[in-house]
Amino acid sequence: MRSAAPSADGPIAAKASAGHHAHRGETISAWGDQDGRWLTLPRRAHSAVPELRSRRRGARSGGAPPTGPTGLLEVTRTSSARPGLLRRDAGLRRRLTEYGVHAVLLAAALVSAMVTIGIVVVLARESVSFFAEVPLGSFVSGIEWTPLTGTPSFGVLPLIGGTLVVSGIAMLVAVPLGLLAAAWLSEYAAPRTRRIVKPALEIVVGVPTVVFGYFALTFFTPTVLRDALALDVTIFNALAAGIVTGIAIAPVVATVADDAFRSVPTALREGAYALGASRRHVAFRIVAPAGFSGMIAGVSLGLAKAIGETMIVAIASGGTPRLGLDPREAYQTMTAFIAQVGQSDVSKGEIGYRSLFAVGAALFLITLGLNLLTARLVRRFREVYE
Repeated sequence: MRSAAPSADGPIAAKASAGHHAHRGETISAWGDQDGRWLTLPRRAHSAVPELRSRRRGARSGGAPPTGPTGLLEVTRTSSARPGLLRRDAGLRRRLTEYGVHAVLLAAALVSAMVTIGIVVVLARESVSFFAEVPLGSFVSGIEWTPLTGTPSFGVLPLIGGTLVVSGIAMLVAVPLGLLAAAWLSEYAAPRTRRIVKPALEIVVGVPTVVFGYFALTFFTPTVLRDALALDVTIFNALAAGIVTGIAIAPVVATVADDAFRSVPTALREGAYALGASRRHVAFRIVAPAGFSGMIAGVSLGLAKAIGETMIVAIASGGTPRLGLDPREAYQTMTAFIAQVGQSDVSKGEIGYRSLFAVGAALFLITLGLNLLTARLVRRFREVYE
């Protein structure tokens, strides 16, 4: 703080006489007790006016501005920073922000990678101990799966067969529904209708699958399959589980395929319409081939969800491991067996408990192979537009 006694004319006179010696961009604030206002003066105003004498007092110690008959003028420096310094400070803040964002994104990627690595390590460790007692050949080619009985058998083919039956039925439902819904949303729906229907489809994706499971068990099987269609099905059956699973994953296929269709350049549509093509020809002859890679991605994502579905098949499909193609019967899938063992009272060190991880490893390899195949197909059929 700088303080000095002003001239007889007061702080206004001091400000006026100091203006000739101002350095551009450097100012100070002054408190004048005669009018009780803060003034903005040049930095060297106190040296330009003979009456100003520097003293340390007032605001530096947190006290009130000086008052009284002495007519003191309290001066505090508030010089503005140079433009170069401001630019350097802004650049430093920008770099620190970029470093922070990069660190957060890197941490998120590392967390995902570490979770995947942890899953692989756990599956591999427990599976190695399982296959130390059960031959790999009998596990892969065996046709009987009774791991929790007195005379256990570990042939995983019945679980794989049940998974394929339910997943196949689900894809027969989900692929047509999803792709047709995507074509309608992309080419036929009005903008206002699209804004309503698209979020509704995405809400269906978020519905817990346990709700779909009890819907299949308590309504779809007795009311639709038995009463409406007069089918001879057991209360637990693969048909109801597959159809309801397909209904649950159809919005996933529709959403991904719709995004692929919407990414097709508008110029292709306009060119087709200019040549006299109908909306049906544009949708199925222009847009669908151009967005074929997105269709593949949506279908593969739906298939992966169908293979990995747990609650619907555990509730509606039953828990009977069997080989066959009759969807009216009960089947047990790989995920349903994992859920069954997880809820049972089997001890941790028993072979039945370790079979859970062997089935999990097989399921992991199946989905991994499916994802690798999907990535290759997407690269093969991807269309790049400029």
